Amino acid sequence: MAKLIPLAQVEAELVEQLLDRAFGPDRHARTAYRIRDGMEWLPALSFAALDDDGYLAGTIQLWPVALTNPEGRAHPLLMVGPVAVLPEQQGEGFGKALMLAALGALEQDGVLPQVMIGDPDYYGRFFGFSAASTGKWHCPGPFERERLLVRCDNPAILPEEGMLGPWIA
Repeated sequence: MAKLIPLAQVEAELVEQLLDRAFGPDRHARTAYRIRDGMEWLPALSFAALDDDGYLAGTIQLWPVALTNPEGRAHPLLMVGPVAVLPEQQGEGFGKALMLAALGALEQDGVLPQVMIGDPDYYGRFFGFSAASTGKWHCPGPFERERLLVRCDNPAILPEEGMLGPWIA
């Protein structure tokens, strides 16, 4: 099964090649890239999965982002993704192992809410993500509303409405 290591231990070019294979070379045009534009992924929360032969099979990155409400107040969040697995190794548990590692690395008390664009059935069933609180949230690009998901112990702390973007402290 997968051996997980900190993503910082993997050459950046190998990560880029994996992301191209998993999402295609046009991946930079996706809305998720606009949301985290200019940010660096968080090394303590980002991991790589190696297959049984020690080759890179998957990665996960978490990013500092914010939901800015209509009054201009930025509410910090963590953006999960991309969760990327080589196409020929999908369905082997690498993605689930990466998600469990990243979410497990979060401090339990006072952890920031996590947001992602993903499959609501999968990420809801296994990891507690939901679109229930994101109905009036906006993104800097096209997205499918039902795929904008958040995971938060107390959704009442989240703004009802806002625009997702980079977290600029």
